[in-house]
Amino acid sequence: MGERRRTRLVGALLVLFAALAVPGISTAGRVSMSALPANTRAMWLWGDSPAAEVVDWAAANGVSEIFVYVSPAVLTNGDLQRLQDMRMRADALKIKLSALGGDSAWVTNHKAALAWQATVLRTKLFAGIHLDVEPYLSDGWSTDLQATEKSYLALLDKMRVASTLPLEADVPFWFGEYRVGRANLADEVLKRVGAVTVMSYRDTGIGPNSIVAISQDWLVRGAVAGKRVRLGAETGPLSDCSYCTFHEEGATKLREELAKVDAATRVAPAFGGIAVHRYGTWRQLPV
Repeated sequence: MGERRRTRLVGALLVLFAALAVPGISTAGRVSMSALPANTRAMWLWGDSPAAEVVDWAAANGVSEIFVYVSPAVLTNGDLQRLQDMRMRADALKIKLSALGGDSAWVTNHKAALAWQATVLRTKLFAGIHLDVEPYLSDGWSTDLQATEKSYLALLDKMRVASTLPLEADVPFWFGEYRVGRANLADEVLKRVGAVTVMSYRDTGIGPNSIVAISQDWLVRGAVAGKRVRLGAETGPLSDCSYCTFHEEGATKLREELAKVDAATRVAPAFGGIAVHRYGTWRQLPV
């Protein structure tokens, strides 16, 4: 099926699901699918940037949630005070902090992942867990795909039950093309998390091969599952995919294209806003 035909087909499905969705109704394990405020933004924060600088930038750019990287050694490496300061400043501005962590080795090393999560819980600083584990970067993705997929899903199961905090996972836009046993991999991920953030990295908001176009499969599946689907935009340099990032286009173009995404996804009941990857490169974009 061609790109344009696929886009039209999935777009029609989005409209159908929007018509069938009943705003405000939630069931166990699902979120309310009422419309989000316009321009809902989040951002990834990797590294150890100063708390005041990060929170001030977030507030100035309409960011309501920050995915804050938390080191597995946060309780002993001296970084806890910075995170405590960030929480205090974020609370004052009503900005949510979620703990960001992940390693492709966690696909099979569940003990390490659960230890990290336990450390996050001990800090008592975060409102959610934001998991960035990319199983396709592990050797098992090419040597034993089914076992790797199952191990990844088992990791999500374990992390979900080990914490009362909401669990959200970063996912590629193409997970729906894969199966695990007789099931669809994207659907199986949605069963195990509260929400997903799609790495829908393109430098156009709408149209063929855009942020919205490559995310439509997740938006449809999210509507069926009753789970939020957040879309992601990249701002860092990508030498192998210049059309996957706004690094060359700059900040003005980023704002313009993300506004188009907001407008286009009003018919998508699962739409969970837009997350920008990442703080360090976003703030350095040329105007």
